[in-house]
Amino acid sequence: MTDYAMIREQVKGLAEASTDYVPLFSNVSAILYEQLPDLNWAGFYLMDKGCLLVGPFQGKAACIRIQLGKGVCGTAAAEDRIIRVEDVHEFPGHIACDAASNSEIVVPLHGKEGVVGVLDIDSPKKNRFSEADEEGLAGLGALLDQITDFSRLSI
Repeated sequence: MTDYAMIREQVKGLAEASTDYVPLFSNVSAILYEQLPDLNWAGFYLMDKGCLLVGPFQGKAACIRIQLGKGVCGTAAAEDRIIRVEDVHEFPGHIACDAASNSEIVVPLHGKEGVVGVLDIDSPKKNRFSEADEEGLAGLGALLDQITDFSRLSI
């Protein structure tokens, strides 16, 4: 079982060096990719001129832009809710950035302006993400909302 409390403590420690989203999210992506088993992508999409733009991540090359309301990431951002998908091939409008992905969880991130991006995690394993993962990642998202400097985003 993943120790999300330990992950949050690691992220707090990293934030002591910088709360700027680029270095912080680069390291958070690496931590998640290393500590969560059965992943093929872990990273961020951030608001840029009205759509999501790929940010720091670990994994294969990714889609560069995602429109709000499109795919799992765009839907989570547009509806401002966590979306956990057991089988992405059954999600209406799923965007297949990596054909090996079979399940996904997306957590919206918030700044002063509202939703500023999403944390996106994919797995080649169907039904990879549990309620415990959702709770742990929701807690991580809330921490990132509090400690991250999003001032350089062009929302």
